[in-house]
Amino acid sequence: MPLHTRMSAEFLGTLWLVLGGCGSAVLAAAFPGLGIGLHGVSVAFGLTVLTMAFAIGPISGCHLNPAVTLGLAVGGRCAWKELLPYWAAKVLGALAAGAILYGIASGFVPNGFASNGYGPHSPGGFGLGSALLCEVVMTAFFLFVILGATSKKAAPGFAPIAIGLCLTLIHLVSIPVTNTSVNPARSTGVAPFAGGSWALQQLWLFWVAPLLGAALAGFLFPKLERE
Repeated sequence: MPLHTRMSAEFLGTLWLVLGGCGSAVLAAAFPGLGIGLHGVSVAFGLTVLTMAFAIGPISGCHLNPAVTLGLAVGGRCAWKELLPYWAAKVLGALAAGAILYGIASGFVPNGFASNGYGPHSPGGFGLGSALLCEVVMTAFFLFVILGATSKKAAPGFAPIAIGLCLTLIHLVSIPVTNTSVNPARSTGVAPFAGGSWALQQLWLFWVAPLLGAALAGFLFPKLERE
């Protein structure tokens, strides 16, 4: 499949992830009388990955996340030369989704527009250290599941389900800590629309921590798989 075709798929897939996941948080989480809350937002993020994995997995691999691409590259599942083009497609898709969501919300920015943060901008008031540890560990386990579910030894056809459910579980655990990133593109897509500059000032953590966790998983998983 040509690179530009795969990049287009990643753009659309990441747009869907941010629109569906962050859209559920911005528009539906606290809707009067019918709000879906933390549980609904967690399920929504998982569903975006599950649906897109079936839709574009055969085209691009359905990474939807710069950390996933890095982890796959470290684990020998993705060519290093495709890292930056894939990252660019994802970030652009996420920003497009943020702009669409901002337009739908008509400029209304509830609770930081689903942005990720720590300290006073953490839903539970968790500090920098807790946020960093949480994002590293959660992303590492996310990559472990991705690498395992897409392994040649895994049962074919079930990877999207395992990966979608894993992302749901990650959100159930970590929304109170950071609003859950584990995805630098997801964080970047909504940060410019959060109101004020705090989301952009804290964005560095939601690149550094997920990339670190993904790289660790990409390094360790092949060693486990060989044994």
